[in-house]
Amino acid sequence: QVSLVESGGDMVQIGGSLTLSCVASGLHLGRYAIGWFRQAPGKEREFVASASWSGVRTYYADSAKGRFAVTKDNAKNTAYLQMNSLNGEDTAVYYCAADSAYSDYDTPAFESEYDYWGQGTQVTVSA
Repeated sequence: QVSLVESGGDMVQIGGSLTLSCVASGLHLGRYAIGWFRQAPGKEREFVASASWSGVRTYYADSAKGRFAVTKDNAKNTAYLQMNSLNGEDTAVYYCAADSAYSDYDTPAFESEYDYWGQGTQVTVSA
């Protein structure tokens, strides 16, 4: 049985940093692309960042470029989202997802491309 479990969500002040983790079981992340998505209150879920099989290739939403970093530790079957310079617009439930991508060139950005999803972790950025 496949599962993805996010952790690391917390309440943080504007300008602060957080690192989210996504631990996978039932699959080997080395053959899956990882995506991070988020859903703010009253809004649709949106793409944040993704990493290819190896983690060498990454892709970011404009809102995340320069502030967030997605990494993978395939030996630990874990992915991370390092978030810096957080602001109120980053408040959301953050989800990780895994995609059995065709190659290490793929960094999918659409929800429909992903096969498995975690339950989410809450990030709240306050003044």
